[in-house]
Amino acid sequence: QVQLQESGPGLVKPSKTLSLICAVFGGDLTTNDYYWSWIRRPPGKDLEWLGSISYSGDVYYSPSVKSRISVWRDTSKNQFTLHLFSVTPEDTAIYYCARVPSDGALTWNSGLGSEQLRLHDYWGQGIQVTVSS
Repeated sequence: QVQLQESGPGLVKPSKTLSLICAVFGGDLTTNDYYWSWIRRPPGKDLEWLGSISYSGDVYYSPSVKSRISVWRDTSKNQFTLHLFSVTPEDTAIYYCARVPSDGALTWNSGLGSEQLRLHDYWGQGIQVTVSS
């Protein structure tokens, strides 16, 4: 049983950096054939994939945020992080971390669609992050 838990500040000021940590329990970030993702749901909108990091440390970013996103992992703590720079109120959302099995059909460069998001088998409970001054 894999559990994921998001943590970080719930309020971020515009133009600042949104930073979150996903702690993973019951699974190892370096175990072959899994990727670890950041996904968000803005109010009234669909889930949006932001980025993922693989079991080997490769990273993939959504074209919609690739210019201002960074995903890292700390294998000693079995955690991975999200850093979203220069945020605006449009970045207000519930942020999730999740795991997805490796699949050659995942379209990393063009972004993950809803059907691919549904492949994620474990999800955190989500954390509300509001961007406001």
